[in-house]
Amino acid sequence: MDTAQRVVKYVKNQPGQDILLSTEKKNIVTTYCDADWAACPLTKKSVTGFFIMYGDSLVSWKSKKQSTISRSSAESEYRSIASTVVEVVWILGLFKDIRVPVTLLVIIHTDSKAAI
Repeated sequence: MDTAQRVVKYVKNQPGQDILLSTEKKNIVTTYCDADWAACPLTKKSVTGFFIMYGDSLVSWKSKKQSTISRSSAESEYRSIASTVVEVVWILGLFKDIRVPVTLLVIIHTDSKAAI
């Protein structure tokens, strides 16, 4: 309950800090994801990063150390793509719930030919 009160207080005290969804572009979800293989020098875990756009509006982003050690850069990139897809599925469900129009076409950009 304390966390919910802090969130409400923050939203109340930060007017204008909204995510605006543009109506100018097509209703397409586009994602960009990447991984840095064995980025952590201590654990050799890779780092996943992605961001998700709805039209030209940024709606989600994340950078996080992967929970397991990948044996290759292709594996770490594959895990990055998988994390991105999980987030996209959640976003599409949210958009459906709040009746935001979206096409079923989702574009995923990655720089790894091996993971595709």
